[in-house]
Amino acid sequence: MSTATPDTPNTAHGADGHSAAGGHAHPSNWLYVKVAIALALLTAFEVFTYFETVHGWGDNAIIVMLVAMMVLKFFLVVAFFMHLKFDAPIFWRLFVFGLILAMAVYMVMLTAFRYW
Repeated sequence: MSTATPDTPNTAHGADGHSAAGGHAHPSNWLYVKVAIALALLTAFEVFTYFETVHGWGDNAIIVMLVAMMVLKFFLVVAFFMHLKFDAPIFWRLFVFGLILAMAVYMVMLTAFRYW
């Protein structure tokens, strides 16, 4: 049974972007398609970057570029496909902490194998 009166329309989402059930309004399907296209393009550029190591780019530049693209892809996937952009901020902070911790461990191992 609808609780809408003639002067208040019965909409699924209010002006603040929250639904009547207390959730958040999620983006349209087209936004998900655009994010998927961006992820595909980033992946293609990562593969191109990896294969260019054979043709003389510096190793340090390659590592920095690949890590930057990896972090960007991580944020896109977590924000949109895991819906953390629309959840409580504590979940976002936990994922960012996990990324920072993983990157620190990766950099320690990379320098250990590269320089020691």
